[in-house]
Amino acid sequence: MTLAQAMAAARARGLARLDAQLLLLHALDHAPHDRAWLISHDGDVLPEDAAGRFDALVQRRVAGEPLAYLTGFKEFFGLQLQVDARVLDPRPDTETLVEWALEVLDTLDAAPLEVLDLGTGSGAIALALQHARPALHVTAVDASADALAVAQANARRLSLPVTFVEGAWLENASDHYHVIVSNPPYVAAGDPHLAALMHEPLQALASGPDGLDDLRQIVAQAPAHLVSGGWLLLEHGWDQAAAVRTLLAQAGFNAVQSRPDLAGIERCSGGKWP
Repeated sequence: MTLAQAMAAARARGLARLDAQLLLLHALDHAPHDRAWLISHDGDVLPEDAAGRFDALVQRRVAGEPLAYLTGFKEFFGLQLQVDARVLDPRPDTETLVEWALEVLDTLDAAPLEVLDLGTGSGAIALALQHARPALHVTAVDASADALAVAQANARRLSLPVTFVEGAWLENASDHYHVIVSNPPYVAAGDPHLAALMHEPLQALASGPDGLDDLRQIVAQAPAHLVSGGWLLLEHGWDQAAAVRTLLAQAGFNAVQSRPDLAGIERCSGGKWP
């Protein structure tokens, strides 16, 4: 079987072309950016051991397992993060939250600027902010020791000096921050879409009957840990922007607003503490 034939067989089983290419490269121990090599060598014979690895990967992908879990890496905001089933697969939509946080940080006149990332998972948000603005003091919190292990490994590999703390939201936070960011669980517990996310950690996805339980906790706790003029920025579900803006306004935040993701959906909401 040639590489082209292996690709065609994977496509026939329902895989997207890019997924098939990345899995084949992984099975061949090639880097993800070697797609041009794959195309130029599509007539090469696929070694038997690589064919076995590729078939196993294709089976897992067809069953719905995230591509990032199969390859072990996901690019986020220009960083190559190691990920596995202990953490959520970082989504491109979350880059909206990072971009907004960077905009806000660039308007603040203080040194050093203190940033807190709640529910850090793989460390994607915290590490992206630290990489983009090396002078920041970034602290990342997660209730899962397993998730923190993944995030800490990413920080070491990328040589980024983020501080990691185990805890539920702000229970172990002792400082006051200029910006608090979070991509918390926000899917309703009974949402049928959870079935398609069965390979990812449920505790990082679902949050009560309306999906807002964790967002409510964060909004309620954040004011005690923000400096005057500090910002709370939150990612949420596609239909939750109005509800989150209401929570922020009721808690006393000013300049409450939402930001759209790449698809034009209001994906993040935030406000400024007086």
